[in-house]
Amino acid sequence: MKLKELLKFNDIVIQCHDNPDADALASGYALYWYFEKMGKTPKFIYRGRNEIQKSNLLMMVSALEVPVDYAPNFYDKPELLVTVDCQYGQSNITKTEAENIAVIDHHQVTSDLPELSEVRSTVGSCATVLWDMISEEGLDFKEDKLLSTALYYGLYTDTSRLSELNHPLDRDMIEDLDVSMSIITEMSNSNISLEELKITGRAILDYNYYGKNKYLIINAEKCDPNILGVISDFSMETTGVNVCVAYYISPEELKFSVRSCVREVHANEVAACISEGIGGGGGHLNKAGGAIYPDKLAEMGVSYDLKSVNDLFVKRLDDYYDKYEIIYAKDTLLDTSEMKKYEKQPQELGYVKLSEVFPLNTMIEIRTLEGDISIRLDDDKYLMIGIEGEVYPISKEKLEKSYVPTGKPYGKKFEYEPSIRNLFTDEKKNVMSVAKGVISSGKTRIYAKPLDRYIKLFTTWNDQKYYSGKPGDYIAVREDDEHDIYIINGRFFDQLYKEIVD
Repeated sequence: MKLKELLKFNDIVIQCHDNPDADALASGYALYWYFEKMGKTPKFIYRGRNEIQKSNLLMMVSALEVPVDYAPNFYDKPELLVTVDCQYGQSNITKTEAENIAVIDHHQVTSDLPELSEVRSTVGSCATVLWDMISEEGLDFKEDKLLSTALYYGLYTDTSRLSELNHPLDRDMIEDLDVSMSIITEMSNSNISLEELKITGRAILDYNYYGKNKYLIINAEKCDPNILGVISDFSMETTGVNVCVAYYISPEELKFSVRSCVREVHANEVAACISEGIGGGGGHLNKAGGAIYPDKLAEMGVSYDLKSVNDLFVKRLDDYYDKYEIIYAKDTLLDTSEMKKYEKQPQELGYVKLSEVFPLNTMIEIRTLEGDISIRLDDDKYLMIGIEGEVYPISKEKLEKSYVPTGKPYGKKFEYEPSIRNLFTDEKKNVMSVAKGVISSGKTRIYAKPLDRYIKLFTTWNDQKYYSGKPGDYIAVREDDEHDIYIINGRFFDQLYKEIVD
């Protein structure tokens, strides 16, 4: 859905869920701002039994001039009702009758959506969705510092102080906004009430520790999701604890937070494993989180009670640890006698000579769907762009040995196009705008075999972040470099390589 599709309506009401958090307030504020810019006179409301009471949210509404009204007895029937940060018909939003319904959200879809809807479950906040949709309409948020600050705070609180970012669009929004950090700091310092301080203490005292894999599971009373991050962060200070999962149960959903302090366990991967098939999760390598939905547990036959949920966490965590083999490429020699030999098939890929984008010795950050990569530029640094938009560094020697330039720009389109940012100046450039095409020379030969189990591979060019492989993917090693071991997605292997029959 495009926001301009909503401009044919005049009597417009924006509604967020009944107990609005910062993300709901920011999202409604952004949509209100957009409609006003387009000459409309919208209303922004929330309903339910309780008016906002949390000090940080009261401060947000006041300091950032959020145009929201508490309207528990709203009985008008507008021409258009737009729900933000929730979905029409859910239990967390009082039903408001309207001639037409639209939904803008970032949670998992739990019911049939109206035709006018935009739900992006992979991003960290509904504020991110609104920022991207409004940006697509050509409007610039920098002219309104209060709104920019609200959007930032919406993402900040919904991702445990930016520790659980799910998508590069979240990071793009952060860099685009002109934010009053003094207001953010003031609101953040008013985020925990004395009662929530007690919740934190009671939860930590009632921890469950599992020594085999050195992880903690902590149940808390229902609280602001940020409190789960506070509990997890504090618990990670404990000797012998490598991973912590803190969670609470509410009638609508189970929220959880994950922390990891070892390179062999990525918190975002643990979050995804915990929530697979029953919710959603993501974040950073060290900090992540997610949600589990009661109806999904019921479909699995799992009771929605503390014991059953704790048992589920233990099972999924133990399964996660047990299923992986860890390989450190710099210390590993694969037995190639058990592998077939392949060479690359002609396939157009992209490459970028990074020193032509920014000066030598510049520290840059490469942003992709898989995460951010930070490197210092030298004349040997090139960037390869794979067939799904995945990127990885490559040396000049290997590029020239393995590929032949086409002499033409590389114009393939991807879901999210990689970008490069100068960490000193914050200047940002789109990778695809400077990418050029290459075709395999046929000289690259590898040994490869299908994986029959899950692995975590630390490559020679990045020994702090592993790459995950699953059954059906291939593990490969270059014929000319026995430590250049990598994973090839099984879906693309036949497109990229053909077997050499001696």
